Amino acid sequence: MNRLLTAIFIAAIACAPALAQKQTPAATADKSRKSETPATTTAATTTTAAKPAAPQTPAVAQAAKEEEDCGCEVKNIPDTLAVVNGVKITRQEVEPQIRARVAELQRQVVVARKRELDLQINSRLLRAEAKKRSTTEGRLIEEEIIAKAKQPSEADALAFYEKNKGRIQGEFKDIQAGIVSYLLNQRQGEEAAKLAERLHAAYPVKMLANNVTAPKNEQERARVLAEVNGETITSANIEDSLRPLIFNVQQQVYDVRAEALEMKVNHILLQQEAQKRKITTQALLDAELAPKVPKVTEDTARKFYEQNKERLMGEFAQLKDQIIQYLQQQEVEKAGDVFADQLRQSATLQIYLTAPEPPRYDISTANRPSKGNPSAPVTIVEFTDYQCPSCAQAQPVIEKLVQEYGNHVKLVVRSFPLAQHANAYKAAEAAEAAFDQGKYWEYTSILIQNQSALEINKLKEYATQVGLDRQKFDAALDAGVYADRVQHDIQEGIGFGINGTPTVFINGRQVMEKSYEGLKAAIEAALKNSAAKNSMTTPSKSEE
Repeated sequence: MNRLLTAIFIAAIACAPALAQKQTPAATADKSRKSETPATTTAATTTTAAKPAAPQTPAVAQAAKEEEDCGCEVKNIPDTLAVVNGVKITRQEVEPQIRARVAELQRQVVVARKRELDLQINSRLLRAEAKKRSTTEGRLIEEEIIAKAKQPSEADALAFYEKNKGRIQGEFKDIQAGIVSYLLNQRQGEEAAKLAERLHAAYPVKMLANNVTAPKNEQERARVLAEVNGETITSANIEDSLRPLIFNVQQQVYDVRAEALEMKVNHILLQQEAQKRKITTQALLDAELAPKVPKVTEDTARKFYEQNKERLMGEFAQLKDQIIQYLQQQEVEKAGDVFADQLRQSATLQIYLTAPEPPRYDISTANRPSKGNPSAPVTIVEFTDYQCPSCAQAQPVIEKLVQEYGNHVKLVVRSFPLAQHANAYKAAEAAEAAFDQGKYWEYTSILIQNQSALEINKLKEYATQVGLDRQKFDAALDAGVYADRVQHDIQEGIGFGINGTPTVFINGRQVMEKSYEGLKAAIEAALKNSAAKNSMTTPSKSEE
């Protein structure tokens, strides 16, 4: 079942992203930058960031011990994280600085584990009720929740705005749609709660665990947490559903550790260079950075303001000094990055901290568009959105790799239209219609080249261009014949942790770096792993 619809069922949505609270101009300006994980932290900031954390009080230490195990920490993190010119950096040196942030991230899994049990209980209740009514779970939600939730009026939205405008960013006319969406979600949540209450009363639900905790071994994975209408929910059911979240948290924790480690490396390099020159670290920074940092002018600040004024609260005259200060700090960080890179180039540096390995998923490729060798040792599965610009950019890269590796790879495409792309879902249905007529690749090539023109009439025009049976194609598109197939891809993709496109899996593992080099490296690793497995299973001549 679609887990997004199930989420509507189990709880009301507490807040809406469209109703952003007011922020200071500096904070808002910082959020206007692209999200990124810096590979190098500036040398200028290491002198303060590398200070040891304050010692814990007994109460804090005891609270840390009592913190519930998330069951999501990567095993076998090395004690020595790096060696810089012969100086070791241990895990014990880095952990105190990041303990609170890591605990905050890992807490997400603890909370999600408890929520997941509710999700699975209600999912099974929906399944039982849908079976009783001889309908689908999605249709049941539409009838009992979506249809019963009254659409908020403009007056409802305005009343909400007037009551809350002190903490809402933007004028009513600009955020009215967001408020309506928020209120509708609230009303759907209320109907969902009513339905949940009725189903809990109608079917037997037996709770067998007071607390949902991480299993410590395979035996604990088999522990039954609840019974719903005679069907059991085990710890394994919960953990398998949380695999995408657990990996996401592991990746974020790795990023936090890696950033702290980079700062420590820079701090050591800075100290070593200062000792070599027989000056203080501050004198070294002053000598190296000050001459290379350009002064931010008012014109530069004004240009930044014009580019970001929709995100900023206030006029330029009010924000000028803060913007200049913010941009000046960015210039200092750029210069610090350059200096840190220079120090690294002449250093002997070994990093032993490694990124977590993505989980391997069993992704179905049956009856899906594919090209390449059906029995290839490497299978590339791409979840795509035909209106997504990033997908259009990735496509020639993937196609090039498929050609380069020939019989060694197979490419399979599955649909994952995003909600923000108005025409993506219907385009995915059209692609399925073309697939059933044997013209998937020809048809989707046109879709990718015409992402700004994917309205239904255009989708039908493109069908003519590639020689599809228009009568059959149009009838299927108008009737939504392939909607369930697209929805199936979406709900499976959600289960694999997909929240954006393109998302690429190679032999079941998600590839985080989707550049040509990143995908090529993942293919090479998969080929090497496949060859190693074959050598282990193929008997030698002496064994024969």
